[in-house]
Amino acid sequence: MKHLTSLKRFWVCLILTLPMLVQMVAMPWGWMMPGYNWVALVTTTLIIVVGAWPYWKSAWAAFLQHNANMNTLVAIGTAVAYFYSLFAMLTGREVYFESAAFITTFVLLGDAMEERMHQNANGALKKLLDLQVKEAEVLRDGNYVKVPLDQVVVGDLVRVRPGQKVPVDGVITSGVTTVDESMVTGESMPVQKGVGDPVIGSTINQAGTFQFEAQKVGADTMLSQIVELVKKAQTSHAPIQKLTDRIAQVFVPAVLIIAIVTFVVWFSWLKASAVSAMLFAVAVIVIACPCALGLATPTALMVGTGRAAKLGVLIKNGEALEAVNGIKTVVFDKTGTITVGKPQVTDVVGAKDTLAVAAALEDASEHPLALAIVQKAREAGLPVEPVTDFNNVAGEGVTARLAGQVIRVGSARLMAGLAYPAELQARERALQDEAKTVVLVARGDAVIGLLAIQDVPKPSSKHAIEELKARGLKTVMLTGDNQRVAQAIGDQVGIDQVIAGVLPNEKADHVRALEQGGPVAFVGDGINDAPALTSATVGIAMGSGTDVAIESGSIVLVQNDLNGVVRALDMSQKTFNRIKLNLFWALIYNLIGIPIAAGVFVALGLHLSPEVAALAMAFSSVSVVSSSLLLNRTRIAGVQRKV
Repeated sequence: MKHLTSLKRFWVCLILTLPMLVQMVAMPWGWMMPGYNWVALVTTTLIIVVGAWPYWKSAWAAFLQHNANMNTLVAIGTAVAYFYSLFAMLTGREVYFESAAFITTFVLLGDAMEERMHQNANGALKKLLDLQVKEAEVLRDGNYVKVPLDQVVVGDLVRVRPGQKVPVDGVITSGVTTVDESMVTGESMPVQKGVGDPVIGSTINQAGTFQFEAQKVGADTMLSQIVELVKKAQTSHAPIQKLTDRIAQVFVPAVLIIAIVTFVVWFSWLKASAVSAMLFAVAVIVIACPCALGLATPTALMVGTGRAAKLGVLIKNGEALEAVNGIKTVVFDKTGTITVGKPQVTDVVGAKDTLAVAAALEDASEHPLALAIVQKAREAGLPVEPVTDFNNVAGEGVTARLAGQVIRVGSARLMAGLAYPAELQARERALQDEAKTVVLVARGDAVIGLLAIQDVPKPSSKHAIEELKARGLKTVMLTGDNQRVAQAIGDQVGIDQVIAGVLPNEKADHVRALEQGGPVAFVGDGINDAPALTSATVGIAMGSGTDVAIESGSIVLVQNDLNGVVRALDMSQKTFNRIKLNLFWALIYNLIGIPIAAGVFVALGLHLSPEVAALAMAFSSVSVVSSSLLLNRTRIAGVQRKV
């Protein structure tokens, strides 16, 4: 029977219970099925073999280890009803095979619901993998040819046409396009891509043919890693699960004692028949089966981590999910986390052609600031003119001739002796007060303009930090940059506290110091962030970061977007709150159900037979599973579309 799923066992057992169901319906009308006892014996025995045997086996294994588990109550309840009925049949008494049969069938109903949810979760992951294309157009011997996906290797040049899926992860080497990355990142808007931009396998190319160099293939692609991380998270255990297990270990023996007391009270004190007393005891055992208690944590964990993955948040394990619930402070690295991670031109001051003139010179330079200037000119649609007599003045800037005139781009030292208008000098000081690097542009014997350059905050940073502060969380920026630059960035995004001048090996120490005020989440993306990610209560790694940082983080954000931090905290907190709600209802259900099953309220007309108790227990499991599934519909900060 090992190959039968819980759902198949449920249907087999349900069909086998039909004769007993017919008899139960017909009995009030005075009809008795011929040979009913033998029919009930055969069908119930088959139900025990097909449906109840796994519970009996599990309970016996626990007993041999001097333990009790959630299957112990099911095994005892069905065994008592079955073997008593065998005895009753041999001695001419009334049989209760239907109790054992219906208990088994209804317990299987709860298990089948859980199994179906697992299948749906695994099916969703399988669908992600199925999204991978089977072939790729790869440059071989000067021509693009289609090859099976498993033949694509790192370094291959791959071509993708409009409407096709990107085969593997890589970086664009030629072409411009827009790509739909929603199935991986959760971002509904298409993303514009150009040379140097990364592309993710299985995302959809919407417009424009492009070529890219394969960098990750097979199990190393982001999609494969996402699936693997989600699988591990869904099979992990949150610390609260240990509490649940401890409760179950105490709860099961306590219920058995209550069942024995129930039998003794009804039989000895209330003078009920042995059969009636036994049925009360069996009802107590069955309704108290803590299946709902056992489902409370894993079902919510499975649904929560699955939905988080769709939103571009990879929660690696249940421990991280639970730890997020107590976070008091969120600490951010600056470069590449709060900021874009590369310098950008933020201000152009002076003559109209200041940017064009500077770009003409810097196009021949390899300085990081030069790349920012040229990029800004291209974004503005300005032509980059060729220059002559180019000269790089170490530590000061560059000079060249453009249209017959001497052009200088660099620091104030390079401009010594040139005319420098007072209004430009005032703007230089103001820009420097904003912690921006100022580059002067001169033509002939006069400074004509200024360019301010800064590693600017990401568009999402200010909003994300506002959202975190609105939740009562303290925000801190931890950076190795100087205090003036760090404070300027901190002021722009509204960070609560800026800690600057921190060496890489000191970041973990600062995180531990901040933890004196409560649990800390650290958000970073670089190799130097790995110790802090590991030291923090919860490490959140940016998906665009280094492999070392991603491995160190317990939560990974697929998008290079700080709104993902808000989504991660929101999804984790709502999943953990759902676990607590599930546990609450599972325990309340037992606190209410056990007294009713024990016959405490018989005088008020409240009474549960073992079969009805089993049905109630099954529906408690169904309610917990349904509660967990509602996480797929709960509102998450920053997510408007249905996921």
